[in-house]
Amino acid sequence: MSGATHVTAPGPRLYDRAAELAAVARLTAPAGDGGVLFVTGGPGEGRSVLLARAADDFPGPAHRVAAPGHRAPWSGARALFAALAPGAPEARRALRTARGEDGLAAAVSGLLGGLPVLVCLDDLHLWDAHSRAALAAAWRRDRAPGRAGPRWLVSAARHHRLPDVPGAETVRLGRLGPDGARALLCDLCAPPPAPPIVRRLVEEAAGHPGVLVSAVRRLGTARLAGGSPLPEQPVDGAVLTEVYGGFLKHLPADARRLLTVVALAGRTEANRSEASRTEEGRTDAGRIGAGGREAAHRLPGVAVDAVLGGARAAGVPVEPLDGLVADGLLCRADGLLRFEDPFLGRAVLASAPASRHHGVRRAGAPRPVRTASALARGERHRADRLGPPAAVRALAPAARGRSHLVRGLAALAGGPVMDAHEALLRAAELLRDRAPAEASDARFLAMEAAWAGGDVAACLAALDCGGDAGGTERDFLDGLGAALTVRLGEARPALARVVARDGAEDDPRLLLRAGAAALVLGDTAAAARIHARALARARAEHRTALLPRVLEHLAYAELRAGRYSRAARTAREGLRAAEPVEQPNTAAHQHAVLALVASVTGDGPAVAEHAGLALGTARPHGLVQAATLAEWALARDELGRGLAAQAAARLVPLVRPGPRGGHFALRMLVVPCFVEAAVASGRTAEARSAAGEYAVWAAQGLDGPAPALLARCRALLAQGEEAAYWFGEAVRRHEGCGNDFERARTLLAYGTWLRRRRRPGAAREPLRDALVTFERAAADGWADHARSELRATGGAVGGTADRTAWGLLTPQQQRIARFAARGATNREIADRLALSPRTVDHHLRGVFARLGIRSRVELPGVAGPDPRAPGQDGGTEAKGLVSSRARRSAGSS
Repeated sequence: MSGATHVTAPGPRLYDRAAELAAVARLTAPAGDGGVLFVTGGPGEGRSVLLARAADDFPGPAHRVAAPGHRAPWSGARALFAALAPGAPEARRALRTARGEDGLAAAVSGLLGGLPVLVCLDDLHLWDAHSRAALAAAWRRDRAPGRAGPRWLVSAARHHRLPDVPGAETVRLGRLGPDGARALLCDLCAPPPAPPIVRRLVEEAAGHPGVLVSAVRRLGTARLAGGSPLPEQPVDGAVLTEVYGGFLKHLPADARRLLTVVALAGRTEANRSEASRTEEGRTDAGRIGAGGREAAHRLPGVAVDAVLGGARAAGVPVEPLDGLVADGLLCRADGLLRFEDPFLGRAVLASAPASRHHGVRRAGAPRPVRTASALARGERHRADRLGPPAAVRALAPAARGRSHLVRGLAALAGGPVMDAHEALLRAAELLRDRAPAEASDARFLAMEAAWAGGDVAACLAALDCGGDAGGTERDFLDGLGAALTVRLGEARPALARVVARDGAEDDPRLLLRAGAAALVLGDTAAAARIHARALARARAEHRTALLPRVLEHLAYAELRAGRYSRAARTAREGLRAAEPVEQPNTAAHQHAVLALVASVTGDGPAVAEHAGLALGTARPHGLVQAATLAEWALARDELGRGLAAQAAARLVPLVRPGPRGGHFALRMLVVPCFVEAAVASGRTAEARSAAGEYAVWAAQGLDGPAPALLARCRALLAQGEEAAYWFGEAVRRHEGCGNDFERARTLLAYGTWLRRRRRPGAAREPLRDALVTFERAAADGWADHARSELRATGGAVGGTADRTAWGLLTPQQQRIARFAARGATNREIADRLALSPRTVDHHLRGVFARLGIRSRVELPGVAGPDPRAPGQDGGTEAKGLVSSRARRSAGSS
């Protein structure tokens, strides 16, 4: 931006915003079909003014929606629909639609129709998470090819991470140039100030429009006219608090406190430097004029170790530091921290309570950096820090313990997990008497590493090293140890106390422990709820290194609870969170979860892709849990495609006990899938043995769907009418377990069994029920299987899915299928279309596979209409076929 480019009519006057206005013009062009434009900027840089200008300039209806005053779930969507809807009833209906399967896009479309409307959303970073997620999904849907929608102009703070919307444009507001700042100042003052006052204010404001407006308002007419001298600092703490106060207010409390520590440490360093220059007689009186007045008030950088030490001494959590750096509020370079925006640092100082100043002073921040502070990067398990230098090995036991802790965390995030287990176990031993809280976390992380590696003995070793633990941690150690050694009577009460106590805490680490206890107890709903709470806390505290782990636990809990769409959404977010902090082990687990979800939906290519990515990391790093999930996904996909023998061969190692088998906590969960594949491929003896072991495990009550799945296994292994009893028992038991997908698979197996015993009428009801459930869950592959079985019974399957499948056929396949549906033989079709009978047979096989049918007998129910006129349908072509038959009959006679 250069020059004082501004437009005076018709909306609010803007300066140095030519590029931003051009982007708005592209969005609102009459020839456009909708889209999204994001506008980001710091406090006071003019985001709201730009939205107001765009709304005034837009020729059609324009709606401006501010962020609600709170972040209750769906509060943002309520405010949006209140602005768009003609009345309260319509707004309530739109909200119900947005919260349903159709989503926010359908709700907005129902209110606006196809009208060209501009929707301006201000301060997206202050909207609640539910509304932001719904908006992001709507924007992605609106940008799909061929879809027109409203124009969305969305503003957000510069530090906010915008959603990934294909085709969306982002403009970032910057500071004004000198000409633009002077033009704005003259526009604010009538008459314009004297030139020296203009120069002074432009220098002090440093091109920040909000600071300039606030300074002018606080100075008053007399000072601006030159009647009274300007204060020493026209841009003082009161001005900056007015501009930045709202922004700071909405930051998490721990982040504000840590910013205060950085600002106070910077001020102390500035005072020390100034005193040093004064003593040496080298104070540069002309420095302000040469470098700008804003630079004169810039807080200097301070050492990272000094900030961490001061924060610990003052009792300020340091976990938000990574988030503040990642969001651009702080800048870290050459071991120093400084504010990216100098005005923000001064605003933090001005708005911090006096008690906070005294508290940090009493803590002695910044203090001289001790050798042991080189290990401060491992404070509170910051997995994205590097380990200490080799010289640390000669330090005290506490320093060595923290060194092992950092190395263990690095290995847990992206290396062999059993290496992480050994390092974390050593850290727990060294820190046990010197830093009990860190030792407790090291024990839990060592257990997690061993769990990921599928090593029961290593898990027990991690639990046994906490001999002096007490309270809830003692319950967790004893309860999990009892569960791993199959002493469930002792495990249940201890782990239940962990769920009740830690599940009500706010510390994400304690919530992770409670969620793990709930999963061991088989309470998947409680595990998902507790891990969701941990996720909310980790986000609020900007704990970027912990966030991928929390998302990993939540995705697995939702997968176990049968909430497959939620598990997929969480796993995708986990992949995005793991990439910037370099945690490939966590990413491997998320890929395994996505592979299992894809095996439910029947998306074979997605199963192969995600399973391959998971195994590519899991095998070299010893991630037995992720590898087992990925192999299970591949086998379930093969079973869904009718490759039962291949699926059984893949599952045999997973259900086998011992170190060469699958993960100890997943082995029994895989058994029902193995029994189904083994029975279908003739490996009945192996299936019967696995089902017997599964019956013992299911009786322990550690998995809600287990009784129903056991009944299904017994039905598949039973002979004669005994199978009907067990299928009926399985369906009955499914009613209370909540996993609709497994219930639908049981109904499919039951219906298939009935059809094969020539009971088509009885088979239709379970098959229809299974089909509806599969379609609701978007399990397309399984739905095709159920649809094929239902057609074989002579039952109607509906038309939506069939029309879609018919449209995927080539024109040649459609012509051949129509002839075959009318009863023509391959030879007759070949004569009509000048093809060979073998070519016709090849095309028909492709048709059967695409439509999910098994023979030409089923074609009349699925063949699409002929695109020609009704009078021709079956007319000329049928006559041609009859003539062909007549000619052959005449020739033979």
